[in-house]
Amino acid sequence: MQLMMYLGNDLIESVPLDTERISQPGYLGQFKRVLKEKYAQLIRESSVPPEFLVVNTNQASNKEQPI
Repeated sequence: MQLMMYLGNDLIESVPLDTERISQPGYLGQFKRVLKEKYAQLIRESSVPPEFLVVNTNQASNKEQPI
């Protein structure tokens, strides 16, 4: 799993997550806080607030395989 930070349509950074700890209170918050501090200047210059998405990168793709 990955925590992805976006500003508008731009992916700013992606952080790998420990799937076992996702449900622990504050686990995701600590990463969001660090990313907001790291990119504080960029966030201030942006007209939109940052968005955070959690994406499961371990799922198998549903794309059809060519024959």
